[in-house]
Amino acid sequence: MSIFQKLFSLEGKTAIVTGGGRGLGRQIAQAYSEAGANVVICSRKVQACEEAAEEIAEKGGNVLALPCDVTDEEQVHRVVKETLEAFQSIDILVNNSGSSWGAPALEMPLEAWQKVMNVNVTGAFLMAKAAGKHMVDQKSGKIINITSVAGLNGADPRFLDAVGYNTSKGAIVTLTKDLAAKWGPDNVHVNAIAPGFFPTKMSEGVLEMGGDMIIDRTPLRRFGGEEDMMGAALFLASAASDYVTGEILAVDGGMNAL
Repeated sequence: MSIFQKLFSLEGKTAIVTGGGRGLGRQIAQAYSEAGANVVICSRKVQACEEAAEEIAEKGGNVLALPCDVTDEEQVHRVVKETLEAFQSIDILVNNSGSSWGAPALEMPLEAWQKVMNVNVTGAFLMAKAAGKHMVDQKSGKIINITSVAGLNGADPRFLDAVGYNTSKGAIVTLTKDLAAKWGPDNVHVNAIAPGFFPTKMSEGVLEMGGDMIIDRTPLRRFGGEEDMMGAALFLASAASDYVTGEILAVDGGMNAL
């Protein structure tokens, strides 16, 4: 076995990717499948998950598409149950499902704030809790939470005026570190990726409004590409990161360095 296979292969592993039907979640699910993992893709938009699953299956991957509202604990438990029935283990969880709402802080509707916090924070906790139980029992597991560079610092409102989103992603940073501290003794690794700006459906309006400013504040002078999340996500899911937990990996073209 080569050092590459030893460190980065996901053969025999099973990964759940929430929000895996499109955007960054879809990229991560594809990477895991190509690395040998069984992949479960789930979100409220099950049609998108099914389309992504069909694409993976056509390349020979083992994949399951399931509906799931991550804010509904019953649906979360159903996804975990069906994953275990199909593949017998849960080795990797990517908490990627997310929501946003753009509005000045003084005008942010309470219901919008609560929706964003519920999906981004409570949803991630419910998934981590449900999958984490099995990881703790089996004494192994990798949880990767998707936060954002917007959760590491304040954001200039000229290109991102979404206080609820930024706050929720900051909460994910602390959730990641605290679960890493709690579950480390059981060999469950909890890390996070903080993406910069990638062209996705969620970021479309932001890039249209402030794309030039974002590029100017990104040392690599470009947005994230279709494969730029794959390496980081594979690293944190594989044996290559077996001595890494509680860390936040920025994949942002250097934006957080400024």
